[in-house]
Amino acid sequence: MKVAKFGGSSLADAPQIRKVCKIIMDDPERRVVVVSAPGKGVTDDIKVTDMLIAAAKATLEKGLAAGTEEMEKIVARYARIAADLGVPEVMEDIAPAFRSLLSLHETLPPARFTDVLKAAGEDNCAKLVAACLTKMGKPAVYVNPGEAGMVLTNDFGNARVLPKSFDLLAKSLSGISEIVVFPGFFGRTEDGEIVTFPRGGSDITGAILTAALKADVYENFTDVDYVYSVNPKQVANPRPLTVVTYREMRELSYAGFNVYQEEALLPVYKTGIPVNVRNANNPSCPGTLIVPERGAFEDGRRVAGIASDSGFTSIYVSKYLMNREIGFGRRLLHILEDEGISYEHTPTGIDDMTVIVRDSMLSDEKLARIQRRIYNELGADDVQVETGLSLIVVVGEGMKHSIGIAAMATQALSQAKVNISMISQGSSEVSMVFAVKTEDCERGVRALYEAFFMND
Repeated sequence: MKVAKFGGSSLADAPQIRKVCKIIMDDPERRVVVVSAPGKGVTDDIKVTDMLIAAAKATLEKGLAAGTEEMEKIVARYARIAADLGVPEVMEDIAPAFRSLLSLHETLPPARFTDVLKAAGEDNCAKLVAACLTKMGKPAVYVNPGEAGMVLTNDFGNARVLPKSFDLLAKSLSGISEIVVFPGFFGRTEDGEIVTFPRGGSDITGAILTAALKADVYENFTDVDYVYSVNPKQVANPRPLTVVTYREMRELSYAGFNVYQEEALLPVYKTGIPVNVRNANNPSCPGTLIVPERGAFEDGRRVAGIASDSGFTSIYVSKYLMNREIGFGRRLLHILEDEGISYEHTPTGIDDMTVIVRDSMLSDEKLARIQRRIYNELGADDVQVETGLSLIVVVGEGMKHSIGIAAMATQALSQAKVNISMISQGSSEVSMVFAVKTEDCERGVRALYEAFFMND
């Protein structure tokens, strides 16, 4: 049995939805389908989720009339899709479901109200897909996540699944004979409130269902043939990845790969179920398989991929005999914790320590306060801040126990005249991280790609 998830670009309009339904019908093992909200299409250049966020914002800031105007655009888009699919009757359920949400702004806090509206995109798209499959001769049923047992934490917009969900979902879905069409992105709290995952959370929904049902494979359909070894916007015609491990994909997703939502790997990682990333517009392509373990690449390459992300700041702290001072690192990180900041990397020396944090977690006022606290509370000799940094991550299971990887990387960056602000490598040796100035980042990525994929 397979769980198949389809992203917003695959469901943007009626022709795309028919294409998705044909893919589902072509393989009888595709018994559970997870859908996103309609994305950008040929005639619609706005994602439905963005339209719903705009409706929530208009309602909260300008009142019900403004929100209603935005909501009617969404209802009209679904009505057009339903008519084109030949299932206009489904709008008898969808239209009132959308319209009834706006009045909730009077009773719900803004974060909860926005989550309720965001969830409606996926919820009503699932009704469209179920109706289309049934009309095409494959009986399907829409299943509401909250009623099926998708129980989440009450972190609105950033929810996580609760352990009890897996047994509840398995029990409620295992007895359904029709194809299950399940909305992605949301569930309910233990108090029954609608709550959403982070953006891209339909990937997470699919992984949870895969683990709960102990499926053989989780097919994640998107709009690219493969996960590639580097961003195609940075390097033309990059090498596709046919097989990649969970750890490699996690590292690449963290560092900027947008093909796969990084948190979505956790449920399948724990169960060891493979993930197949495929293209809904080219279903004959085998795509990329994400697996627990693998040997070296068939061509002997040691590096699986190179990723990059921007928007980082480094905080460098120096103190003589720091290594003799018990608890120094803990107290430094505790200052960041007090300020509500998570850190990305902490390379250290004998008398110095650097902490890399995301710019999005900082403000000028907060950064100045952190510097003062480090001087006052830790007695630091020097605190230096460097902004405008990007991280380039070289990832590969084959790097472990391979001689010369760091030398190849630093030589490539040196020849490209890219100055390295920081180097960090974890003990697992699956990834190596370089902090560089953002203006040098793309040049550095191309240099590393040439070193590891053209010359290695």
